[in-house]
Amino acid sequence: MQGYVDCHCHISAGDFDQDIEEVIENSKKAGLLALLAVAEHAGEFEKIIELSQRFPGFIFPCLGVHPVQEVSPDQQRGAALQDLEAALPIIEKYKDHLVAIGEVGLDFTPRFVNNDTDKDSQRQVLIRQSQIAKELDLPLNVHSRSAGRPTIHLLKEQGVEKALLHAFDGKPSVAMEGVKAGYFFSIPPSIIRSEQQKLVKQLPLENICLETDSPALGPEKQVRNEPKNISVSAEYISKIKGVSLEKVMEVTTQNALRLFPKLKSAIRP
Repeated sequence: MQGYVDCHCHISAGDFDQDIEEVIENSKKAGLLALLAVAEHAGEFEKIIELSQRFPGFIFPCLGVHPVQEVSPDQQRGAALQDLEAALPIIEKYKDHLVAIGEVGLDFTPRFVNNDTDKDSQRQVLIRQSQIAKELDLPLNVHSRSAGRPTIHLLKEQGVEKALLHAFDGKPSVAMEGVKAGYFFSIPPSIIRSEQQKLVKQLPLENICLETDSPALGPEKQVRNEPKNISVSAEYISKIKGVSLEKVMEVTTQNALRLFPKLKSAIRP
């Protein structure tokens, strides 16, 4: 099982429009076997599907509505049920191609959430998408910024069994509740400059996946992140856990295959 899986990546972002071929080629050279392309809103669903068809067996599509929606380039708001309306028919259309529903979740960052009504609105969107994931027997690819505990509690309440919590910013003790529920946590390259290093120490390797969240969360601030930086996450985990890089590669890739079984078509042991 020689290679990595990027379990959470925004490869459809405009940042990659000019050099997508090169970005993919460089990521393969860095040992990447597959990447999961996540969506934020219905407007990019078709682009993600197209990319998965352009790079078959390498880019795998996830469709979902993110808890934060853009009103204009400098204004964002929490998601509401009407944001799902445009998304549902497209999810239905491509349901057999999807490896997960995502990016979904909760984001209680104060600048996006003014009151409990806003929080409840996000909860309704997550509940509905959890139901869809269960109906389609797909895992969830989850965002939980400033909402670690409420997100894990809601997933458990909804009976969600398969979930990836990406770039988790909550306390390690809260993450361990997720581990008990059988959830996985993906670690981005920004870990080398983040305050979540204790999280990596405490999480069992059996619950860790790798991600880049490209073009965000790179090893350097304000520099476009790319899927090739997946190795930065792996090397950091290897150092903190005191295990070989090969072991990190093997276990995190096995974890990705357990959580996202549809990847098996591309990654054969």
